[in-house]
Amino acid sequence: MKIGVFSTFMSPISTGEMVMDFGRKAEAAGLDSIWLGEHVVLFNEMEFPYPGSPDGRIPVPEGGGLLDTVATFGMLAAVTKKVRFGTGIALIPQRNPIYTANEFATLDWLTGGRMDLGIGVGWCKEEVIACGYEWETRGARCNEFLELFQKLWTEDEVTYHGKHVSVDKVRLDPKPVQDPHIPIIVGGYSDAALDRTARFGDGWYGFNSDPAATGEFLTRLDAVLEKAGRKRGDDFEIVITPPYQVDADMVKQYADLGVDRVVPMLGGQRPDQIDRRMDLLHELVSLDA
Repeated sequence: MKIGVFSTFMSPISTGEMVMDFGRKAEAAGLDSIWLGEHVVLFNEMEFPYPGSPDGRIPVPEGGGLLDTVATFGMLAAVTKKVRFGTGIALIPQRNPIYTANEFATLDWLTGGRMDLGIGVGWCKEEVIACGYEWETRGARCNEFLELFQKLWTEDEVTYHGKHVSVDKVRLDPKPVQDPHIPIIVGGYSDAALDRTARFGDGWYGFNSDPAATGEFLTRLDAVLEKAGRKRGDDFEIVITPPYQVDADMVKQYADLGVDRVVPMLGGQRPDQIDRRMDLLHELVSLDA
């Protein structure tokens, strides 16, 4: 079982010095990976509430915001040598696909092949619209962008014509270090997310999912993968971020379900809070030592 950590770094607490110190501590603790969440703008009022908090709002410090994932990964990469990096998740249908393909290929190149691209369509309608896209077409747009990523990362010259993106004879370099390309880890629980996982996924990412819910979903996932001629195994991994109160027994339950990587939430980002959480994460890492 691989043990990572999930965080969404937020200003004003998360300074450059704090982020780099965190990266060093994560690697020293033996963590397998660091996963970062993404939101580029926030809203005081939203049509659909944030599912991860009681009041339906993203818990951000007063006057603060979420740090950009790509820039933050760059700082983390500068102070680490082994730990992997993953997006949990990148909001693909509200991103520019060419920039996104280039950014993550560059990160994979600079880190020597340490990137995982966790992807999803997102839940915040206002954010998608603010980024210049239609809310209703985000699923179809996500699928086209993923098709384009795979081509840009593996082909010398790419021509692609879809309904939502079109390019002619473009070249993207550097290519990712990983073969055939950066692993795409699909998040989401809907039927559309399942189909996307079977079609594009090198894995599936479940967020805030306890062992019981994870087991139920994996039964659905296995059926969809089998229909597509695929199955869980060496080339397809399950990544889970459990509820905050995670312990050794819970990790064992995930292992029994065939989960490959458990990525607990970091929680508070003050130095004392990070140190306490790192102690727990190191204990979980030590279970397999």
